Amino acid sequence: MKRMKLGAWFVLIFSFAVTEVTAQTASRYLITFRNKATTPFSFAVPSQFLSARSIERRRRYAIPLDSTDLPVTPSYVDSLRSVPTVTVLNVSRWLNQVSIQTTDPANALAAINRFPFVITTSPIAARLTARREGLPEVEQAVSERTFAANTLSDSSTYGASYTQVHMHNGEFLHRLGLRGQNMVISMMDAGYLNYLTVKAFDSARANNQILGTHDFVARESSVNEDHPHGMQCFSTIAANIPGQFVGTAPKASFYLYRTEEAATEYPIEELNWVCAAEKSDSAGTDVISSSLGYFQFDPPFNTPDYNHTYAQMNGNTTTIAIGADLAAKKGLLVVNAAGNEGSSPWRYIMTPADGDSVLAVGAVNVAGRVAAFSSYGPSSDGQVKPDLASLGVNTVVQHPNNAIGTSSGTSYAAPNLAGLIACLWQGFPEFSNMQIIEALRRSGSIASTPDTRIGYGIPDVKKATIDLTKNFATATGNLAQCKTTLRWTSKDVASMSYEIERKGPGETVFSKISQRMGTGNVFGTHSYTFSDSLINRPAGTFEYRIRQVMDTTQGGDFFISVVSLTNNAPCSTTTRVQVLPNPANNLLTVSIATAEAITNGRLLIHNLAGSLLYSAAVNVEAGATPVRLNISHFTNGKYFVTVYTGAEKLTTVPFIKL
Repeated sequence: MKRMKLGAWFVLIFSFAVTEVTAQTASRYLITFRNKATTPFSFAVPSQFLSARSIERRRRYAIPLDSTDLPVTPSYVDSLRSVPTVTVLNVSRWLNQVSIQTTDPANALAAINRFPFVITTSPIAARLTARREGLPEVEQAVSERTFAANTLSDSSTYGASYTQVHMHNGEFLHRLGLRGQNMVISMMDAGYLNYLTVKAFDSARANNQILGTHDFVARESSVNEDHPHGMQCFSTIAANIPGQFVGTAPKASFYLYRTEEAATEYPIEELNWVCAAEKSDSAGTDVISSSLGYFQFDPPFNTPDYNHTYAQMNGNTTTIAIGADLAAKKGLLVVNAAGNEGSSPWRYIMTPADGDSVLAVGAVNVAGRVAAFSSYGPSSDGQVKPDLASLGVNTVVQHPNNAIGTSSGTSYAAPNLAGLIACLWQGFPEFSNMQIIEALRRSGSIASTPDTRIGYGIPDVKKATIDLTKNFATATGNLAQCKTTLRWTSKDVASMSYEIERKGPGETVFSKISQRMGTGNVFGTHSYTFSDSLINRPAGTFEYRIRQVMDTTQGGDFFISVVSLTNNAPCSTTTRVQVLPNPANNLLTVSIATAEAITNGRLLIHNLAGSLLYSAAVNVEAGATPVRLNISHFTNGKYFVTVYTGAEKLTTVPFIKL
């Protein structure tokens, strides 16, 4: 992630020569504050402005609080509200900015500009228009069809959506129990028409997986009556109709945010997006899925002062790219559609897909070929963009009339992949957002030769899972008293296994000596111990390696590590019993070294007269096992330790008590 200087660009974002946008054409304005002086909020009490989940994210990934985390000074906002005809719309703490609406711009702005804490006031949108059905500007025409449930072959669980899940080996994650549980995804879009009634979300509604909604355009909580685009994107992740349509993270939880006006394209929508990202951060969101993008605005903002140039697609210039990278800096993983401009004069990705910490997603068809409409990269500063690709041609979605059909666009490729990313991250909470992105890039179908259409290619989440597990797993070992003890920690489920292999002195190849199965029904962290007796083994160096078998297909296994241990002397081929120290004072250690485990043994101590003074059951593993005894109550003299296995006496060893 690039280091950004926070401060100067707050002032510059909308400080344009705006001669073409006047009070007669604009009614919504951006107010930029000078500072956050006199704020009542403190870094010492983050719970005042961040949820416990958000605070935990910062703790887990060692993300420090900074000035952008502090809310805008409330008295500044109250001062704006006190100005006649002014309505405060949305407030951005990251940018220290506020959007307002006024019916008397000339007088309202004159009053606002007299406040000493205000730096700039700039037009940002015309009057809010009536809601319009139709696709947001990011989306092109789509092909649509409807179909019945498909239960053929191994698509019986997913139905028609099998292809878009299988394209990334997504079913591998789902079989591991990783379906988005305990992960939170925020959607940014133009509306979620009928999400409260269509069948794709029956399960999500019944299980209270929709945690909250907010409309940053109309400033209300409801998003059910707006544009269908967001609902369709949402369905690629959350749908749960077994045998017909199952999304990529059907067990995740969601926030649904409307930031796009759809009927028009104005700069205010970028600020709306940033405010929604801030709300996502505060609420404890893990993944943002955004199917919006900007480069050109509608009149009266269709001017060089407001439209973006390709040179500005550098990840650090536009309001929305700065906000998206700030979201990533706070630990969220931001997934955004690359755009559908591949066949248009613009041609390139749109913002915020240009963000250096944003995972931009292009579109391919079922054969893996890039869609003609999918926007070109790179970003203007040379970053590989798009980063990755997913199915964006005839992607299966829920339509608002309750039919399951298809639509096309990078808008659907992005959430389809975002759901699987949430499932992958669910299994690896120890890794940061950028580490997850890097693992996905390494798993791409053209990772070694990224291009300007699909970046690193179509990611394989099974490869990414193996990659991350290999980086996570650790193994150690120690050798004592003719016994090697191996300890390892990795991630697994009960269907996975570990094969322990050994190469001894004089041997040229490893040999499998044991196998251990994984644990549990949901992929998670587990630790294991294995002991290997070196009785009957020569002195020298023993090497051990642990093969983790995650999948029986090619490439489905890897070696955790090689542990090298040296035994300086050969171990006896017979059972040995040593008494240490000898003579002894108050404490006595009886070391029993044996090639075979003893499960029904007994340890006896007699005095010279033959009287039994001590008797205890002992279970001894192969190798050397110490048995520690307190003999402080024995009188000084000579004693005998005898070890039995069942009725058979193994040996008797004398010792002196001082």
